Order: sequence, then structure tokens, then C-alpha cells
Amino acid sequence: MADVPRWFSLALILLCTHLAGGFSITSPFGLSVARTPALPDLYEASVPELQAGLDAGLFTSVDLIKAYFARIEEVNINGPGLRAVIELNPSALKEAALLDAERKLTGRRSELHGIPILLKDNIATIAAEGMNTTAGSFSLLGSIVPEDAGVVKRLRKAGAIILGKANLSEWAEFRDNLASGWSGRGGQASNAYFPHADPCGSSSGSGIAASIGLAAVTLGTETDGSITCPTSNNNLAGIKPTVGLTSRAGVIPISAHQDTVGPMTRSLTDAAIVLSVIAGKDPNDNFTLVQPPVVPDFTKALNKNALKGKRIGVPRRVFLNDSITGNDPSINVAYEKALLTIKALGATVVDPADLPSADDFVTSNNETIVLNVDFKVQLNEYFAALLENPSGVRTLADLIKFDDDNPTLEEPAGFEDQSQFIQAEATNGFDAEYFAALMADHDLGSTQGIDFVLKKFNLDALVLPAPGLTTSPAAVVGYPIVTVPLGFFPENVTIGSAGPETVYPAPGVPFGLSFLGTAFSDFELIGFGFAYEQKTQTRLARKAFPAAIPKTQLKDVLGK
Repeated sequence: MADVPRWFSLALILLCTHLAGGFSITSPFGLSVARTPALPDLYEASVPELQAGLDAGLFTSVDLIKAYFARIEEVNINGPGLRAVIELNPSALKEAALLDAERKLTGRRSELHGIPILLKDNIATIAAEGMNTTAGSFSLLGSIVPEDAGVVKRLRKAGAIILGKANLSEWAEFRDNLASGWSGRGGQASNAYFPHADPCGSSSGSGIAASIGLAAVTLGTETDGSITCPTSNNNLAGIKPTVGLTSRAGVIPISAHQDTVGPMTRSLTDAAIVLSVIAGKDPNDNFTLVQPPVVPDFTKALNKNALKGKRIGVPRRVFLNDSITGNDPSINVAYEKALLTIKALGATVVDPADLPSADDFVTSNNETIVLNVDFKVQLNEYFAALLENPSGVRTLADLIKFDDDNPTLEEPAGFEDQSQFIQAEATNGFDAEYFAALMADHDLGSTQGIDFVLKKFNLDALVLPAPGLTTSPAAVVGYPIVTVPLGFFPENVTIGSAGPETVYPAPGVPFGLSFLGTAFSDFELIGFGFAYEQKTQTRLARKAFPAAIPKTQLKDVLGK
């Protein structure tokens, strides 16, 4: 047999390498041959991985939209019926095609160029695009908002694609007697890690969707726990930013003093990328005007050595009391191991570092007073700003009547009354009781709370397991929280009830670890969370239950 030419042998090797997925080799000619990147697994795919594939021409943003749509179709209403998504964007494919063309012509605008994002359904998008903004309520179906929310404007400018709207606890869980993750329009959302498990609220759909790759990334909102808790329950990395770091303009409100918008993703790398885009001043939200003049590049906080030399406090009083917080003992076992990891990463753990106001958070009613007043005033302003609302609801009083007139839509099994709405409607605006409660909240959360203990013990941050009362001190003063995976409930945990259709705790359901700090310490907290996340890789220790894992991958849509 004749000798095979050397160039032919090399070509054959490279062809086989390409077909097998690729690897780096050095050719006989001394040339470095780069590894051919493989298609990313959408269950875990990160924003940098997706961008690498888009830049390499392995797939397009149109392909991404098709794949995510198919994944949602598999598990949202069909299969396990997770009900994470309320509706899809009918303009998404057209927008993706335009962004694909722009990428080829002039390159990408940012790390989010062509990346599909799910928004919680209280974040406004213009009606002309084809989606509703309803907070999960039929009372806002067909309503027309005057413009995109402030964070949506920033996402679009960065080249992101709005994939659709995520389900949520209706009205961001500001209704009494509704199970977490339930809305009239979306139904009961459920966790992907155990059938019918509590996804936590109110950003429940965002949490579920991010956990199994129904979108590249998602956005949630928090007033008190609504990013932190679903991040915890769904094995995610989430950032509840300082109030005023991200705009709330165009977000259906509860309270300007506590509401904030933040990313919920599978890694803090992705969360930092998203926060770097959506943070910044907005003349339509005056709280953003007091933030530092320059928005940092939060990806520069992603330092594996961020905890080295830092002082991290443990507020044990109340917050680690099982009888008060409801924490299963397995959470605190995982937490104690986390403290050892934090020490091993070079931090000094100050234990205990208790808040003087800790006990008061169990009994204080100040937060309720503030939220009731803010909700009535600001929701009425939101209704008044709508260009149209077919239901005729224009005030909180109208909303209460709408719900009572439509019980089959808005009052599910187990629902008792609208006492939270009724209490808010009965408030008298910004009166003396309101301002006294606001001042008391500042004292509880700051001067006798987080700022007090940070200063007393010369701390850089506090760390707590995410379940329980972790969020309240930060909530009432608008301080940031960064949450990463901590562990999973054991197989022998006693399954509890979380509502008419949901359970919690349950075997394999995740729980998280939260780093808390003072105002605008978001950058530092991201670093601490990243160092812990990278060391432990807890998210990768367990996947969702098999029926909840979508099978569609990019290879299934390419060329179709």
C-alpha cells in the first residue's frame, strides 16, 4: 500500500478531532490547533459559555430562543407542570434575528448581547412587543404600560432579549393566605428538585426557570426575601441589590423603601454580569440618584481569594433558633460546615456577632405599617399611570372588589380573605404613625442592627443560612444580600406542608447561604459569595428530579 501523505494524515486527525468534540494539539508543523468548542449544556450553560458559542458561530441567538422555548414547553404546563413561566415573548425570534445580524456586522454590544432573559411578571415591558405585565393578576391582563421598566431599558441597550415573563407569588406575595408561587394567571408554581415542593416567593418562577435552564438568566424583585428565598430554594446564586442601585421605575410596587430588582442565576459570574448592566441611576426613580457616581464592573469582584483577611460575623441570636426560624437541623449542620470553609478561605469568623435588635424582629409591626401605606399610595400611582386597563381597576379599592367579584380566578382553594389588601386600603397615607414606624425600622435594621454590629466587631459582612428571618434586618433598611447554594435536605427529612398544593421541607430541596452587608457593599458581598461558591461547588452536587429536567438541547434545534 502506498504511503499516505503527511498532510493527509494531519487532516484526518483534525477531522476526527472535530467530530469527537475537539481538543488542543500541536501539529507536526509546530502550529497550535485550538480546541473546537462543544455546544453548551443548557441546564448549566453560563453567559460566558453562551457568548463563546455565539461568537464562534456554533449557534445563533435565534437557535437559543428556539431551544429555550422548547425546554419551557416540555416542563412548564406539560410533564411535571412546574408553571414557572406565565407567557413567552412573541417578538423574541424577530429580535434575536436582528441581534444576530448586528453581531456579524459590528460585533456584540455587551456580554448580554443576544442572551435570552426571563423577567418576573411585575417588571413592565411595552405592550407593542406582545406581552402583559400583571403581577400574576387577571385585573391587569391587557393593561398598557407607558414604557419599559428602567431595568428593561438597560437590558435592551445591552442587546439582551426578553424571552418572556416568569410566574410569581401574586402581587409579589402581598396578599394573605396564598401559597408561595401561586398567581391567578400562572397557577401554582413548584420546585424542580422535588415534586410539588415550595419554590418560595415571590420570585418563584424566576427561581425555577433559572434552576433548570429555561432561560440563560432571570430577574427577580425583593421587598423582604423575594430574591433571597427562591434563590435558596432553587439552588441558585442571587443578588438582592442595595435599594437604589437598580431602578424600580416600571416595576409594580410594594414599597419604594424596600423594593429592589436583581439577578437570579446559576452562578455568581452570571449574576455579576447582569447586575453590571442593570445597575445605575434613573431619573424616573429618585432613590437611584443617591448611589455612588460610578457603577462598578461587578465581574471584577469575582475573586476566589476575596475572603482572605476579612472579618465575617455570625448573628446567632434569634436567626439560628430553629423554633423561631423553622430551620431544619440539617440546615444548621451545613451552616456550621460553611463557617469552617469560610475560615479555611482565610477569613476570621467572629462568633457570635449579635444584633441588639434581633429579638425585636420577632415582635415588631413597624415593617407592616410602612409596607401597607407604601403599597396603597404607590399601587394607586401605578394604576393611574397606565395608558389603559380593560378590567377597569384603577385603585386598590377597585382591586379588592375585582378579586371578590372573580373568586374562580383570584381566590383559590384555601384562600380565606383579603385582609392584607384591606389593611393597606384602610391606611391614611404618610401620617405620624407611618413616619414613626419608618424611623423605628431604621433603628432596628441599622443603628441597632447591621451597621451597629459591623462597627462593633469591625466586620466586613455577616453570614447566615438563607431560610428563616435572615432577610428582615436588611429589608427594612434596603441593604444588600448575596445568596449562594449551601446544601440540600436529606432523604429522610420529614415532608411538611407549605400550602394546599406544595410541600416543604422535602428530600433534596436546596437551601442557601446569605452574605449581608451595609448599603452599597454589593461588590464586596459578591466577592465573598464567589469565593465560597467556587470552593464548594455545591450547586453541582445535585440536579432536579428527572421529569423536571428538559431534554431539548441546542443540537436539537440547529438547522430547524
